Amino acid sequence: MTYRSLALFASVLALAAIPVRAESAELDAELRDKSQHAVDAGIHYLRTNQAEDGSWSKSVGVTAIALRSFLESYRHYSEADGAFVTRPIAFILKHAQKDGSITESKQNTAYNTATALVALKATGNKKYAETIRKGQQFLARHQTDEGEGYKPTHAYYGGIGYGGDERPDLSNSYMALEALRVTAYDPNSPVWRKALKFVSRCQNRSESNDQSWTANDGGFTYMPGYSPHGGTGSYGGMTSAGLTSLLFAGVDKNDPRVQAAYDWIRAHYTLDDNPGAKDKSGLYYYYTVFAQSMAAYGAPKVKTTDGTEHDWRDEFVRKIVSLQDKDDGWWVNPDSPRWWEGDKNLTTARMVVALNLASR
Repeated sequence: MTYRSLALFASVLALAAIPVRAESAELDAELRDKSQHAVDAGIHYLRTNQAEDGSWSKSVGVTAIALRSFLESYRHYSEADGAFVTRPIAFILKHAQKDGSITESKQNTAYNTATALVALKATGNKKYAETIRKGQQFLARHQTDEGEGYKPTHAYYGGIGYGGDERPDLSNSYMALEALRVTAYDPNSPVWRKALKFVSRCQNRSESNDQSWTANDGGFTYMPGYSPHGGTGSYGGMTSAGLTSLLFAGVDKNDPRVQAAYDWIRAHYTLDDNPGAKDKSGLYYYYTVFAQSMAAYGAPKVKTTDGTEHDWRDEFVRKIVSLQDKDDGWWVNPDSPRWWEGDKNLTTARMVVALNLASR
């Protein structure tokens, strides 16, 4: 990283998980009330459906995201509030492994570890520092690089995958970068430089992507040369994840890679589907990473390429609240259960996290 990038990274890192609110745009007061009501209803659903051992869906990843949704909510729940917070923490810690990973499954080691680190950091409890440190080291070792026999010229170099799949992907790389950034991992580590190679190779931008398949719309795909929706086309979930990954890794907001990604979002702005994806698959993941990318970028309003100005926070809260089950407070993707979006625990936790982000 350049000195300028490191300086930016240091300033971003100091903010930890709290996104910068640009200018003075505030969420409409009536919508804030609706958002808070929806958050309360979502948290109540999660609390009601929490297992005896404190977990959700018997998964470290789902449990960590649900715990994060409590801790980052406007009510600022903490361990002092009792078992519904302390039990999921105990469940997560129970699955801390000797290699530093935090997981109940060998198939999702990086995913679970990354989400667990974010949740443990959100507790603000320093007694988890050693578990977090070991988790950071695990994610750094899990990165695809020389240790696995890969040279910097390989398309996978610098990426991070689930753990069961040997191929890295942008989604897991984004989640790992978020965890490392939130937990103040060493900004001088080569992990960031290596990650940027992989992230750049997932972007459809030939000026910064040295792969032969790349196009030039500025958006991102799931892996170098592959989209689960067919071909190598950019789509919403990965473009928001790619934009956020660049910023987490210390790339300046004015960098052409960041601007190209933001321009793709401007050109494909929608809250009705996951643009570029099939059959609304990954829609709720898209909602989460869209909110995070906008908060991280610091854009209170988005001016789309047709000249329309959107107050994304107001529009986002209206949309997410409209999709919530009005009786029990859960969210679920009715069009596609792919990627666990048929799991009410995961999808509800994600939407509470997204509303927390949009309402700050």
